[in-house]
Amino acid sequence: MAGTASQPVRDGAKAARAVWSRDFALFFTARAVARLGDTMLPVALAAGLLQHGYGAGAVGLAMASTAAAFAGLVVFGGVLADHFSTRRLMIGADLVRLGTQALAAVLFFSGHVVLWQICAIGFANGVASAVFQPGVASTVPRLAADIQGANGAIRVAESAAQLAGPAVAGLLVGFASPGGVFAAHATTYAVSAGCLLLLRLPPLPPGSRAASGHGTRAFRADLVQGWREFLARRWLWSVIVVWCVYMIAVWGPTVPLVATEVVREHGPRAYGLVNSALGAGTVVGGLLALRLRPLRMLRAGAIALVGFAAFPASVGAGLGVPAMAAGAAVAGAGMSFWGVMWATSVQTQVPPDVLNRIHAYDVAGSLAMMPVGQALAGPAAAALGAGHVLLGAGAISFFVCASLLLIPAVRGLVRVEPAAAGSRGTPAATAPSRARKC
Repeated sequence: MAGTASQPVRDGAKAARAVWSRDFALFFTARAVARLGDTMLPVALAAGLLQHGYGAGAVGLAMASTAAAFAGLVVFGGVLADHFSTRRLMIGADLVRLGTQALAAVLFFSGHVVLWQICAIGFANGVASAVFQPGVASTVPRLAADIQGANGAIRVAESAAQLAGPAVAGLLVGFASPGGVFAAHATTYAVSAGCLLLLRLPPLPPGSRAASGHGTRAFRADLVQGWREFLARRWLWSVIVVWCVYMIAVWGPTVPLVATEVVREHGPRAYGLVNSALGAGTVVGGLLALRLRPLRMLRAGAIALVGFAAFPASVGAGLGVPAMAAGAAVAGAGMSFWGVMWATSVQTQVPPDVLNRIHAYDVAGSLAMMPVGQALAGPAAAALGAGHVLLGAGAISFFVCASLLLIPAVRGLVRVEPAAAGSRGTPAATAPSRARKC
């Protein structure tokens, strides 16, 4: 009886050791704090630009400038991450973003806010993010044996930041100014850079091949090899193709239109509350991803993603703040669970020597169409009405999830257990009785 009772304790301690270490804790802190600042940014942009006489189109363009730079250059960032130290690249990118957000704070504090300047700052921020992001995918497997557990823990931390960030931003906007939010955002990048500076990354697993060399020819060869590795995995590029539609028709217009509609109708504090509910939902989704170990991860994630439709639909229908917050919470849970399933699939199915480049192609393809959706949000809202555009985004969410489930390579992909990580891409012999099927 005592042995049976102590087994969950021993299993929990073993699982914790498979994730937590000094270096993972530093990386965890860096990601959580940076995410806290990132979740404050939409509130600052929406409230700040609206205060200076701009509308939904301007907010969409400001967001699109960052997304366009990021999506257009992240592939090159992936090759750089295979040539140079990922830790140093991430530190440098954080320092650049510290500077860009500090400059934005100065502009908003001074009252000299010109749209092209805000877009230029956003573009520079996107370039730095493109250099930073590829190293994230390869860092997690180097710091934790339980890759899904590590992704789940990071997702929970980022979700907690999503919960707190918009509320803090709403308070800063209400009692200070949008410039205060940008100053706080800059500080989060300083903290992230400090944590990464203290981080010690272990070497790549044995057998990992370094980038092919230096110079333009080697850079081009590594870029081409990454593309070939990307195309060789049907489940990977199929998801990206579907995701392009999702970015144009769902996520792209949802972010700026929800921000402008809620701020205009209910004020920045209400938007902070709705966005915090989104964060609360993502905490729940992250916790579920820590607990559930589906055999077919992408199928389970696609089913959970159906819940995102509740977010744009509730705002588009003109429901009250409590209903919009509930819709945001459901959306956050679905998106968060999908995110952990997807990240873990990529990190366990792809060899470590090409993971940075594959992740870069993944991110670029996933986000390539987001600036298009954001830039079209304003014109679409002017022509059809913001409510109709958001209701359409909710309906298309169902189409996206159905499309993912109709692709055999996606719904049938079998998980790779951490013990099999040495042979990426070969599914582990996981007994169905030990895996939760979804």
